[in-house]
Amino acid sequence: MNTPLPAAVVAGAVRSPMGRARADGALAGLHPVELLAQVLTGLIERTGIDPGLVDDVIVGCVSQSSEQSNTVGRMAWLAAGLPEHVPSVTVERKCGSGQQAIAFAVQGVMSGQYDVVVAAGVESMSRVPMGSNRQGADIFGPSVVDRYAPGLVPQGVAAELIADKWGQSRAELDEFAARSHRLADETARTGGFDREILPITSGDGTVVARDETIRPGTAPAKLATLATVFRTDEYAERFPEIDWRVTAGSSSQLTDGASAVLIASADAARRLGLPARATVRGMSVVADDPLMMLTAPIPATRKVLARTGLTIDDIDHYEVNEAFAPVPLAWRADLDADPDKLNPRGGAIALGHPLGATGCRLFTTMLHALEDTGGTFGLQTVCEAGGQANALILERL
Repeated sequence: MNTPLPAAVVAGAVRSPMGRARADGALAGLHPVELLAQVLTGLIERTGIDPGLVDDVIVGCVSQSSEQSNTVGRMAWLAAGLPEHVPSVTVERKCGSGQQAIAFAVQGVMSGQYDVVVAAGVESMSRVPMGSNRQGADIFGPSVVDRYAPGLVPQGVAAELIADKWGQSRAELDEFAARSHRLADETARTGGFDREILPITSGDGTVVARDETIRPGTAPAKLATLATVFRTDEYAERFPEIDWRVTAGSSSQLTDGASAVLIASADAARRLGLPARATVRGMSVVADDPLMMLTAPIPATRKVLARTGLTIDDIDHYEVNEAFAPVPLAWRADLDADPDKLNPRGGAIALGHPLGATGCRLFTTMLHALEDTGGTFGLQTVCEAGGQANALILERL
């Protein structure tokens, strides 16, 4: 007789405001351990869970060096004054690290190894810049270089390859980028982010309660004046077919931020009086062409839909990380998805992309949006360096 797998439910989800990754950014003065500590404290307080009952703290973080090198979740848990016996581990699947943390938390609950677990993510890109942990290193190794000669490319060039393959115009990319800011601004002004954002006390004592990254009034005409940023002589010669069109305005913003989610078994939630706000209906992780690099959300979505027996039209809300505008636009075109359901509260172009925290941030925004609109199913997917992607489907309860 087969024993049914324990159901994993979502009891809470919070995030910090998003701060611009620069010296004078709203969160730049705050050590990443302290940033995540405040978010963990907020999650505990809002859910009412006894922190001593948490079985593990799984934290996504990409640049695991400098201030983020010392098992950042463990340090944050201790910094928050929470019980010493609770362990933590750091997960790195590039931009999908936070989403992978959620996947591991759900899998742990479903396997019976966890009753209550925190999945979180953090990245202080002001203090630990992207790529600072690999400067001067051969990150591919000779065999990969030989296999993919004349070589793999940076993500921005991959975004250009996607725009070229899907026939996306510069105007289309700029319009999508402006849309991201417009929707995020509308959501912020009408209080749509209020429940998900946890105010953070910065290093100088200032309380930060709103996203710093949103630029109200961003218009396609203004974005059209920006220079393209990923063209070099080397890549222009290698890819003469590309009409270079991706700019800083149609790319995700470098950002400081953290987010955390509380996952529990349905039995534990009932026993402990935790709210069962949603359940993860299905998950997938796939890999795709490492040269195109950012296309894997498409097969990841197809896989999770097949696993759950749902269609794209059954989904009420799509969160496709806006690493670059070509990524969600290619995803939308390939899956014939409803454009109005795609990142309806804006995405990383407006809200920013704090690498390891992004998966949990998308999840938090999607959960609150489903509750606010009465939607049932949400799908989120994140492209990842190396040509990988995670996808999951959330069902509001």
